[in-house]
Amino acid sequence: MSTPRSLALPAGTRAYALVTPRGRFAVLDARPTAAPVGTALLVPGYTGSKEDFLALLEPLTRAGYRAVAVDGRGQHESPGPRRTSGYTPRTLAEDVLAQSAALGDGPVHLVGHSFGGLVARSAARLSPESFRSLTLLSSGPGHVGAEQRAKIRLLRAALPVLPTAVVWAVTRWLDRRDPTYVPDAPDIAAFLQRRWYNTRPAQLIATGRQLRTEPDRTEGIAALPLPLHVAYGDEESVWTLDELAALARDTDARHTVIAGAGHSPNVSHPEQLATALTEFWATALAAERSA
Repeated sequence: MSTPRSLALPAGTRAYALVTPRGRFAVLDARPTAAPVGTALLVPGYTGSKEDFLALLEPLTRAGYRAVAVDGRGQHESPGPRRTSGYTPRTLAEDVLAQSAALGDGPVHLVGHSFGGLVARSAARLSPESFRSLTLLSSGPGHVGAEQRAKIRLLRAALPVLPTAVVWAVTRWLDRRDPTYVPDAPDIAAFLQRRWYNTRPAQLIATGRQLRTEPDRTEGIAALPLPLHVAYGDEESVWTLDELAALARDTDARHTVIAGAGHSPNVSHPEQLATALTEFWATALAAERSA
């Protein structure tokens, strides 16, 4: 679970519901003071939300980009169905296509964090012309590692039979047993609980299943007619470093490893990540213009 360090909205950022033909999606829309040089759509991961990108918004707008972070269907402040059948990979990918179109800026740079990377690459396969580039942030080629699969299996077993409050209490108890655990500030702790209560259990069950069973998609990612970027921290723990390095190599993607970062460089190292993203986007744009 990504944990934002502050909930303050950066200057020039507006929170609202993005209206699309597929429904309303809660977004944080950060705009630079001048006309943007491009637009980025930021897709969060499992148990996450748009707030996971809060620290990244200001560095991106400072570089001249419009950055829009979104809650997917059933995540936090976006409504979603109560049945797991409403969260198929294609359904989530088509949502991203609708969000991109609703922004009205033409092809956007697509960034998917963790599970959001699985959704983003599915959207890119459906309609590559909708995107200028694809960045897979802390997102591997297939299913997550054994430890993460075990945690998701337990969560999926508990959600249908236990009250949300009980599952949340157990989750936090397990977090506190981690030797690296640091207590959250009161406002952050309250936000995390509110986000958990808001997120549809069906969304967690369905997306958790995909994280546990997703086959290796390296070949399909490599075939995308888009500039590709694989970025992650050198302390990544959900996928192995070898898996992520192989994904970058085998897809001929730009490869960024952020020193000292774990699974959420967007939270812990936003300046370094923003530099890596904007340098990649500038290269992608230059290649697009010369083609």
